[in-house]
Amino acid sequence: MRRMTSSTHPPLDHRLRRMAGRDPNEPHRAATPLELLFDLTFVVAFSQAGAQTAHLLELGHWGPAIGGFCFAIFAIWWAWINYSWLASAYDNDDIFFRVATMVEMLGVLVLALGLPTLFHSLDEGEHIDIGVVVAGYVVMRVASIALWLRAAKHDPARRRTALTYAAVVAIAQVGWVALIFVDLPLVATIAPMVFLVLIELAGPYIAEHGKDGGTPWHAHHIAERYGLLVIITLGEIVLGTILALSAVIEEQGWSVETGLVALGGTALAFGLWWVYFTMPSGKVLARFRERGFTWGYGHYFIFVALAATGAGLHVAAFVIEGVAHIGIVQALLTVVIPVGLFMVALFTIYSLLLRQFDPFHLWLFAGSILALVLAVAAVAAGASFGVGILLTALSPLVVIVGYETIGHRHQAAALERALAS
Repeated sequence: MRRMTSSTHPPLDHRLRRMAGRDPNEPHRAATPLELLFDLTFVVAFSQAGAQTAHLLELGHWGPAIGGFCFAIFAIWWAWINYSWLASAYDNDDIFFRVATMVEMLGVLVLALGLPTLFHSLDEGEHIDIGVVVAGYVVMRVASIALWLRAAKHDPARRRTALTYAAVVAIAQVGWVALIFVDLPLVATIAPMVFLVLIELAGPYIAEHGKDGGTPWHAHHIAERYGLLVIITLGEIVLGTILALSAVIEEQGWSVETGLVALGGTALAFGLWWVYFTMPSGKVLARFRERGFTWGYGHYFIFVALAATGAGLHVAAFVIEGVAHIGIVQALLTVVIPVGLFMVALFTIYSLLLRQFDPFHLWLFAGSILALVLAVAAVAAGASFGVGILLTALSPLVVIVGYETIGHRHQAAALERALAS
């Protein structure tokens, strides 16, 4: 009897199968258990990056903290989205794909183990030690090269696209490995690193705009995948809240301040989750696939902002414990500034996705930023950190109230105009 191999009735075994590309209009496409397992390793990576950043921030070493954090999140985010877009187009769940995914997971863990050394070298300021980080990153990318080469073999219609992906990834990895052995001073390392990042970013754009017409990624699936990574980074805010709470309880016991920190941190994470998922990503991407680049690349700032917010709450824990070298206002700023960045990124990506500008968003954005200013002013005037974080949580709340009362009707009208164009 012939085995069923359609997307509706997937095979129950995991023998080698052709990576011929999936149907981009496949109904009910959702994240697979393998993708969810893959995501778990990024919990560790984001947590490690946040912890190292928080340590440098509480020392007041702003430059190394911010620079190291942005580079670390780029490496984590870029490896994740490359795998996720590839899987959206070619995941056939056979043994080769599963083992390649395990190799990528191993690379994530190696990368995470190298982050303390990276941040320490940046703090010393002489040279940047990226050996272990690059080793982990290259392991991930070599696994993706193998998958792209396999896709090129099994999908002749998109052979050129798959080979372009494999070639650009390989070229970039050669550059990263060479950078390990050159051992340049810190300042001299920045230019080649930026150049390699640009090569990495240009690769998908070149490949997807070739004559083959790009890969058959699934719009609703990729929107779900990004949403899942957003939830993972929101977990860093929950972790930061727990750390801040533990510090308050250790210093003051169970008190009103404990309740304020708990409510504020939880409300902040919940509010940021709520406002992110007001964005109708899947619907628009399904109609306008060419907008995937702006939308997908713009999410870097979403992930940076959310992970940095969690790191900021970790800094607050150091301040509450009395071991930090910065004051409570500076600690709150390490939370407030990332939340502000999140709001800027969200409103910008939303407008670029729909390619429409809603004047009502100016009022929502202004209100969300005003709440952040109020939080900093209150703490500067003598309010506790608990009060400050609770006021910070008003920032997404302003957007939520605006969306649920008026904004959802604006969005429905904007969607109707966009999808009818």
